[in-house]
Amino acid sequence: MFIVTTKLSKKRAIVIIIALAMVLGAIVLLAGRRDQEFPERRVETPEDVVTFLEQLGWQVNPDPIEVQGVLIPREFSDVYLAYNDMQKVAGFDLTLYRGMDAIRHTYQILNYPDHPDGVVADVLVVNNTVIGGGIQSIHQDGFMHELRMNDKNLR
Repeated sequence: MFIVTTKLSKKRAIVIIIALAMVLGAIVLLAGRRDQEFPERRVETPEDVVTFLEQLGWQVNPDPIEVQGVLIPREFSDVYLAYNDMQKVAGFDLTLYRGMDAIRHTYQILNYPDHPDGVVADVLVVNNTVIGGGIQSIHQDGFMHELRMNDKNLR
């Protein structure tokens, strides 16, 4: 058994306590910020997915267009890397779910500005937790952006 001792001055102890307090404060602020970006991510029913989307400001048809199993690939192609970059902007990261089965819930959005039809929301769920998703137009000249509704991504 080894015993290590060190002399800790009052000044050094105060610096360490302040540094720890700053780190703890940053963690609390970041955790709080993430909670503000998204509502509760736990979804156990299709109704919970609809509620999740409504809390983001979307009005959706409560009957899903599709509920389908998808596999998050182990190796991301360039297209999937770009898709994951969009997820990261929204606070998600699909690399945490590589190789896992997910369920994709797709709903028609009813209130997308200047697009009365042809816009859908995809919500990816693993183990009853939203792990990502996106808003996209199904038209040929379509678009795709993160789940959040804001002026930056509304066209």
